[in-house]
Amino acid sequence: MTEPVSSRAFKTLDDMGDVTGKRVLVREDLNAPMNGAEVTDDTRLRAAVQTVAELADKGAIVLVLAHFGRPKVPSPEHSTALLTKPFEQVLGRPVRYINWEGAEEAVATLKAGDIALLENTRFFGGETRNDPAVIDRFAALGDLYVNDAFSAAHRAHASTEGLAHKLPAFAGRQMEAELDALDKALGNPQHPVAAVVGGAKVSTKLDVLKAMVGKVDHLIIGGGMANTFLAARGVDVGKSLCEHDLVGTANEIFEAAEKANCTIHLPYDVQVSKEFAVNPPSLRTANVHEVAADEMILDIGPAATEALADVLKNCRTLVWNGPLGAFETQPFDRATMALAHTVAALTKEGGLVSVAGGGDTVAAINQAGVGGEISFVSTAGGAFLEWMEGKELPGVAALAR
Repeated sequence: MTEPVSSRAFKTLDDMGDVTGKRVLVREDLNAPMNGAEVTDDTRLRAAVQTVAELADKGAIVLVLAHFGRPKVPSPEHSTALLTKPFEQVLGRPVRYINWEGAEEAVATLKAGDIALLENTRFFGGETRNDPAVIDRFAALGDLYVNDAFSAAHRAHASTEGLAHKLPAFAGRQMEAELDALDKALGNPQHPVAAVVGGAKVSTKLDVLKAMVGKVDHLIIGGGMANTFLAARGVDVGKSLCEHDLVGTANEIFEAAEKANCTIHLPYDVQVSKEFAVNPPSLRTANVHEVAADEMILDIGPAATEALADVLKNCRTLVWNGPLGAFETQPFDRATMALAHTVAALTKEGGLVSVAGGGDTVAAINQAGVGGEISFVSTAGGAFLEWMEGKELPGVAALAR
């Protein structure tokens, strides 16, 4: 299994020297959700600000590379032109949009301190294939390369991996922060270490669960995936979401955890309902052994929530990916909200290093209003999961080389 790479294994902006007048290609992840021309969540745009602003302030000509959506062919709705104004707003300085047609000429007109956003990297079919011709096309525009897109680092694309072999390569501030946080969480953590892994299905996080039992002291399983583990323990989970075909796999994970001296925590009381709806009349709290045949487990119960808080009080490090219940629908957000507040309080007290990532987890933390009180909230989804699985991330490994 590959160990996470510390950001100290490669060069950062501090190692770049004088960049005045140099063209710096900066790979960012600006793939923000849009409603028409409006960005509905600017988290990724804001994550790019520090690196881009710092390089511009140092006199570099900053050329931002980014993908936007998954276009099969170039199309106006996937053009980064749509992101130029929103990115300008979060940066607080002008950003010039540059189309691929005539890009060389346009870049030649830029001056020290200027910032430009290049057209969608995925308008080249060879971008996702890491095509040498596309790498050369990008590299011809710049003198130096900075990868600041940890959230795209699990992809070996021309702009995320190939360029690092073509130009002097450095980690941006967001990449540096992500990797430092991840190294503290699982690379070189303070024990006891806990992992909260939630979500709907065991099948989507099988590799994460298998990796975690060998790395953490406490594995807290929530969401629909907990039902599969309860079923493996002989619990009748009624109509709950449950992957009965993975009960054998769940038992293998129990056995691996026992050998690794990792304690797996499952809820012993749960919130159940006969229908999945907002505040359903059939809602009740039940012991896991008292779930009726026509009921669904939709959240963990208050006693189990309190027990998890007690576990975390004795831990020094936490990695969190996935909600404990169906948190988008009230009142099945209670346990996840309580967990978010507990983690925030323990982090604020200084006893816990907390690292959270994944779309649902970030949404839950923002819903709880405690984003600023977690040690580090990763902007990554797939890359965060693959890092938890112990996989090598091509975009990171290329920088380390």
